[in-house]
Amino acid sequence: MRLAARDGARAAARASSVVQPRAPARACSCSLLTHIDALRIASSPTLPILTTQTRWSSSNSRWKQRQGNDFYAREARVQGLKSRAAFKLLEMDARYKLFRRGQTVVDLGYAPGSWSQVALERTKPTGRVVGIDIIPAQPPRGVSTIQGNFLSPGVQIMVKEYLLEIAKRRGSGGDRQPRPPPVSSPETTAASDTSAEDGDSSAALPTTIVDHPSYIDTERSESLDSDDGDGTEASSEEEGRLVDVVLSDMSAPWMQTGGFSSRTLSNPYDRMMNTSGMSFRDHAGSMDLCHAALSFASDTLRAGGHFVCKFYQGAEDKLLENRLKKMFAKVHREKPDSSRTESREAFFVALRRKGDVTLSSIE
Repeated sequence: MRLAARDGARAAARASSVVQPRAPARACSCSLLTHIDALRIASSPTLPILTTQTRWSSSNSRWKQRQGNDFYAREARVQGLKSRAAFKLLEMDARYKLFRRGQTVVDLGYAPGSWSQVALERTKPTGRVVGIDIIPAQPPRGVSTIQGNFLSPGVQIMVKEYLLEIAKRRGSGGDRQPRPPPVSSPETTAASDTSAEDGDSSAALPTTIVDHPSYIDTERSESLDSDDGDGTEASSEEEGRLVDVVLSDMSAPWMQTGGFSSRTLSNPYDRMMNTSGMSFRDHAGSMDLCHAALSFASDTLRAGGHFVCKFYQGAEDKLLENRLKKMFAKVHREKPDSSRTESREAFFVALRRKGDVTLSSIE
């Protein structure tokens, strides 16, 4: 009996030893499924992209919601303006009378073009508006634009050469019409050709009919000459000061990450920077751009011209204001009603440039 019991116990032990390895197999199977799931999640190419897109789309949706509820944004669409920023310039023009008919205006950072629209409307029909921006954008009808980085010296030289070309065109065919050349009648021209063939040298001289200017043209010419009697206008043109108003709404744009073929011209507003969220960075960047715009205005703005620039408020804006006060008769710090209350943006409106002061002389 005892031997039978021992044999039964040994058989049971052997049976249990054979069955026991199945438990690790189940554990291994479970752990294998866990690794596969983890590998599938880690190797999914959409996970980091979805995380980034979620943050971007939420910010973008908030911006769209704010734009949809904004009065000035809706009004800009109704009036056919490129953006709500047009109302900021309209407010400043209504207060300080920046524009008048026939002026030459340079709009730095013009995209998407709302300030250029206002400037063209206020200076028509003989005004000239030139816009410069690094962002490619479709300019408003009647506005000349140059795409390039304004901080590049080569681009600034290109702008100055274009302004000089505009001034030459105005001088030759604009408000001051040159005296037309002598007009030959068809009869005398034909007679002179016939006489020349016959060998008559006296008859070969053409007979001209002098076109004298009318009384209105003479009076207009005398009025223009009296305006330039002191020679300041001519000296300003010789020095390259051909601009009446310099506008700067420049901001550092976002890097373009998509839409190179489909939205390059149709939607440049996607790349325009509002703020980076870092007040010091926004302020420092705006001060650099304002200084570059002021340097350009020092070279191109004629005596009595105006200068408007956007900046983000901070510690260094007082230094810029002091420089402006040395170059202009009046300087105002503006925060238009159409500017968002939570935004740190503001504007310097500098009126009537002093003709004998340059930026290099006050630095």
